[in-house]
Amino acid sequence: MRYEGSIYRPPSEAWSLIVQATIGCSHNKCSFCSMYKDKKFRIRSIEDIIQDISEARMLYKSIKRIFLADGDALMIKTAELLKILEHIRNTIPECGRVGIYASPRSIMLKSHEDLKLLREAGLGIAYLGLESGSDEILKNINKGADSQEIVEAGQKVKGAGILLSVTLISGLGGKQLWKEHALESAKAINKMKPDFLGLLTLMVELGTKLYEEVEEGSFKLLTPREIAVETLELLRNLDCEGCVFRSNHASNYLSLKGTLNRDRELLINQLQEAIEGEIDFKEEYLRGL
Repeated sequence: MRYEGSIYRPPSEAWSLIVQATIGCSHNKCSFCSMYKDKKFRIRSIEDIIQDISEARMLYKSIKRIFLADGDALMIKTAELLKILEHIRNTIPECGRVGIYASPRSIMLKSHEDLKLLREAGLGIAYLGLESGSDEILKNINKGADSQEIVEAGQKVKGAGILLSVTLISGLGGKQLWKEHALESAKAINKMKPDFLGLLTLMVELGTKLYEEVEEGSFKLLTPREIAVETLELLRNLDCEGCVFRSNHASNYLSLKGTLNRDRELLINQLQEAIEGEIDFKEEYLRGL
C-alpha cells in the first residue's frame, strides 16, 4: 500500500484501514488549519486505489472498517467511487462500514440519487466540518461556505441515509465572538440533526494565518475556563435528540461524552464543576492534534 505525505483521519476511525483515495484537501484555505500543506490536491487513479485495497486484503486477515482519505475524497466522481466501493465489497466482505471526509462543495456536487447509490454500495458515514455556525466566523477563517450551505449539505447526507458526523471547534470565535459562536453553532446543529457531533478545541499552529493573527494581537484566544463557558452555552441551546456527543479529542481541555438530549444535564453539570474549579483542565502541554 502506498501513502503520500501526512495522513489524517477522524478519531473514530482509529482502527480503520486507511486508503488514500485523494491527495490533500480540495479547499485547503482555512486560516486555522495546518493539515495537507505539504500536498497539492489531486485524485489518485482508480487503478492505484483498487490495487491498494487488494494489497490490504493480502496483508490483513480481518478489516472491519475502511476510511477513504485524504481530505474530501467525496470529490471523486460518483462512478469511480462506486467502483471503489464495489471492489471493497467483493474483496473485503467483512467490512462493515466505509467512511469519508466530505466538504459542503463535494456534497452539493452530488445529486440525491448519487448519494443514495453510494450508501447502497457501502458508504456508511460522512465527516463534515461545520467548524462554526456563525457566518462572520466562517468568513474570518476562509471556510469557503456559509452556515446555510453547510447545513444544506449535512441535510443532504442525512436524506440519503448516510450517517453524518459533524465537527465544531471550540474557541474559534476568540474572545470577541465566543457567544455568537456558541449560539449560531447550536442553531446549525439543530437544523442538521447529525448522528455524531465532535467538539474539538482550537489549537494555533505555526505557519497558519490564524497564528499570525494571534501574534499580532488581532485574535484573542480563550482560556480553558472561557472555553468551558462557551461549551456550556452551546449545550444549553442544543436540541439534537439521539446525537452522540464527544468532546474527548486530544485538543480538548476537558473530556466530555454523552448522548443528546438524554445526557445534556450531566454534561452541563460537569462543565459547571470545571468552571467552579472542582475539576481540573488538561495542561497545555498535554494537548495535541
